[in-house]
Amino acid sequence: MTSILVVDDSKFQRETIKNILEEAGYDVIGEAANGEDAIKLALILKPEIITLDNVLPDMFGLDVMDELNDVDFKAKVIMISAVGQDIAQREAKEIGILDYLVKPFTKETLLEKVLKLATM
Repeated sequence: MTSILVVDDSKFQRETIKNILEEAGYDVIGEAANGEDAIKLALILKPEIITLDNVLPDMFGLDVMDELNDVDFKAKVIMISAVGQDIAQREAKEIGILDYLVKPFTKETLLEKVLKLATM
């Protein structure tokens, strides 16, 4: 079973993502509401996949990814953001974020992207 860490500052959004993933049989092993907690939990829990919001209260998701890259962390990351501009998506891919999902999103789109990463 694929382990997933859900990172979003919105409790509602975390719950929504968690519920969709758990209903589909994924193991949501942790949730974080800010970048600092996301980094700590990622290093402790070692999830296979992270869903990562880009705008967090203490830092950007891109900064979280930079910090994880600095310690050679290997989770597959899907950025989930209300910011859908091409430049943001390009920056995300350049630092190793494998997929990008723009809010609002459908259950089907989220599951399609997670399945793609889970089978890579």
